[in-house]
Amino acid sequence: MISGILLKGYSGFYYVFAEGRVWECSLRGRFRIRNQEFLPGDRVKILPGTGDKGTIEEVETRHKSLVRPTIANVDQAFLVFACVSPAPDLNLLDRLIVQVTAAQIKPILVLNKIDLGSRGESTAENTFPADGLDFYRQLGCELVKVSTKTGEGLAELQEHINGKVSVLAGPSGVGKSSLVNALSPGLELKTGDVSRKLKRGRHTTRHVELMVCGEGLLADTPGFSSLYLPAMKREELTDYFWEFQDVGECRFANCQHHKEPDCAVKAAVASGRIQPSRYEHYCQFLEEVIAAERRY
Repeated sequence: MISGILLKGYSGFYYVFAEGRVWECSLRGRFRIRNQEFLPGDRVKILPGTGDKGTIEEVETRHKSLVRPTIANVDQAFLVFACVSPAPDLNLLDRLIVQVTAAQIKPILVLNKIDLGSRGESTAENTFPADGLDFYRQLGCELVKVSTKTGEGLAELQEHINGKVSVLAGPSGVGKSSLVNALSPGLELKTGDVSRKLKRGRHTTRHVELMVCGEGLLADTPGFSSLYLPAMKREELTDYFWEFQDVGECRFANCQHHKEPDCAVKAAVASGRIQPSRYEHYCQFLEEVIAAERRY
């Protein structure tokens, strides 16, 4: 038997990447009897048959999984935003960081369409500067700036992809499918225009599957414009706002950094040590977490 990673399931067949090729596999009878769920990213062992045919004989223990997108054993998530059409929603970005970090997945920020942001070819109201996400690097997040038009940053992005199972996440219209096409032209993923009236993208990716991209596996996930926060206690939220950890001691040991006096975090915001947008989002998320606690 050989080890591989499930790419997708379709019409009763399962496509597995193993030993540098894709195998079309059926299930051993015991899996059908147990009615086991298979997800892209599941690590399996297959028994090769004739040609590219095979049979899934074993499924390894799933280490972690995401609900949206529905995928298993992801190493990292590329959080893709664009300089223009649509400009980045930093609230959504911070939600995504909380979501993937809570799932023990490494977030890597990707700023696309930097050729437009740097040249300022669009109107000021919907153009985001190419250096607008640089402060996230100070928080410890990796940031890759790319352009599918000029090719800038694509080699760096591919280096991050190699040897990993990765997902692309972010709102519609930021160019996720175009990024995959630029990295692996043979895939020719369907792309869509951005609605000029709404200044957001039409959904062009409808399902989740892993694709071979260079020396790694990559999933282009369905676009979305909002994201729930994972279940947590209110005191756990600061775990996802790393810059809060080194600002000094608050007056109260159980300070929630919201309405309490003599708060070191609020003092750091006032002095410019913490980005105001990050603190604003923290307060909004805290209210959502507290409301969820009261409901359940």
